Amino acid sequence: MAYYEVNVPMRSVAGNRGVHVFTGMATDPGSAIRIAQQTYRAAQVAQQAGRAIPGKSPDGWGARGYRPGWQLDWRSATAALWRDLHGWPHRGAIRIAY
Repeated sequence: MAYYEVNVPMRSVAGNRGVHVFTGMATDPGSAIRIAQQTYRAAQVAQQAGRAIPGKSPDGWGARGYRPGWQLDWRSATAALWRDLHGWPHRGAIRIAY
């Protein structure tokens, strides 16, 4: 398992554009994208039901930046090993030699 970053292009109903970033543990890039989608859907379902958005899971995945009204383009999502350029600690991370 390794720590991955998943970047998903998104746009708002007002036409604004951006990228939603997910991070967490996965076995490969495809699994990382699949887990990011599941994480996003869980946040979406919770918000629509009036419940709190689930916090970060033990493997690092979470969707605390969920924004209603934004559409994520999962077909254009990319995943790669997360490169910690700032030295910030993250729970459950595996250090990657550069």
